[in-house]
Amino acid sequence: MTRSKGETAALRSVMMSRIRSKDTKPEMLVRKALHRLGFRFRLHGRDLPGRPDIVLPKYQVIIQVKGCFWHGHTCIDGRMPKSNREYWVPKLLRNKERTSPMIANFAAWGGLFATSGMPDMRHQPRKT
Repeated sequence: MTRSKGETAALRSVMMSRIRSKDTKPEMLVRKALHRLGFRFRLHGRDLPGRPDIVLPKYQVIIQVKGCFWHGHTCIDGRMPKSNREYWVPKLLRNKERTSPMIANFAAWGGLFATSGMPDMRHQPRKT
């Protein structure tokens, strides 16, 4: 079945609207592990640059849980799309670049910045 350009755009819009920025599966895994270990934390600190996913105020630590696709990880889920590369390559590079100032701002505050993603949890590097 061939879809018209309008149908494809509407379907894409619906699909993209379902991509969550909070309470993702990797984020929930990290939160559950921290809680099980006895750490208490705040979520999505609005007063910090970049609104980090998890904030441990007592230890001055923030944890940013990154999605493999959106941040260009070199794992199974971090592969570059094959179609519309002229759009996706710059977009995914901007995602990576946006993280650097957030790390620098937080370091100036005197805290520790940690990142985590699904490869860290699954330990499955991409096969080349």
